[in-house]
Amino acid sequence: MGRKYSQRVAGGAAVAGFVPPTHFTTLILLLVNFALFAATLILSLKKSEGVESLGSVDGYVLLNFGAKFGPALQAGQWWRLITAGFLHGGVFHILMNSWVMYDLGAQVEQAYGTSRFLVLYLVAGVAGFWASAWWSPALSIGASASLFGLIGAMIAYHTRSHSWQGAQMKSVYVRWAIYGLLFGLLPMFSIDNAAHIGGLAAGFGLGYLAGEPGPRASEWLWRLAAGFAVLIALASFGLVWLSFPRGA
Repeated sequence: MGRKYSQRVAGGAAVAGFVPPTHFTTLILLLVNFALFAATLILSLKKSEGVESLGSVDGYVLLNFGAKFGPALQAGQWWRLITAGFLHGGVFHILMNSWVMYDLGAQVEQAYGTSRFLVLYLVAGVAGFWASAWWSPALSIGASASLFGLIGAMIAYHTRSHSWQGAQMKSVYVRWAIYGLLFGLLPMFSIDNAAHIGGLAAGFGLGYLAGEPGPRASEWLWRLAAGFAVLIALASFGLVWLSFPRGA
């Protein structure tokens, strides 16, 4: 019995070595994004008989899965402000966002803790797509609104530190934000900079207010907020399922 227990401990340590605890929530989000991308890509390939949509997702499929779309939001489909952040339009799109997410998400999760990280990620996504809908009714999707929110949160985190190390790190994240917004101006890409700016602003504001996790009475409120955010996200995809065209 003791040997089985030690084997379980050793196995758990091995898994922890491959999946650091600070990456866990980030990895879950990445898996959700990839699962939804796979589903939308498969439907797109079936819709086009595997020729036209190789590596890219059909716009109508994205619309059915909860992409941000002005007329649908005006019709009361508020959940699109949440679900749009988990969808991607092509292989390059999801790989680029996942590459940034893997490193940046872990940094934010380490700095703010899991509860704050989840709230920051989801609130920034909603704020980003709200700004996008205000700017343009066009179809829009992608995790980058939330990613810019995480950049904003890290700028806020190091702004609060009031140290020279914090000033240096803040300048790094400010450059990330500037480079990302400039990249969004390139004419060969159809990039939703309104969503990026909205996410960045929301991430900075909420990140500045959130502060670091600690032994404070407010910690349970952040856990409650994170749980509520997850439930709202699940409910949003439930509404997508209920409104999904059965003939699609």
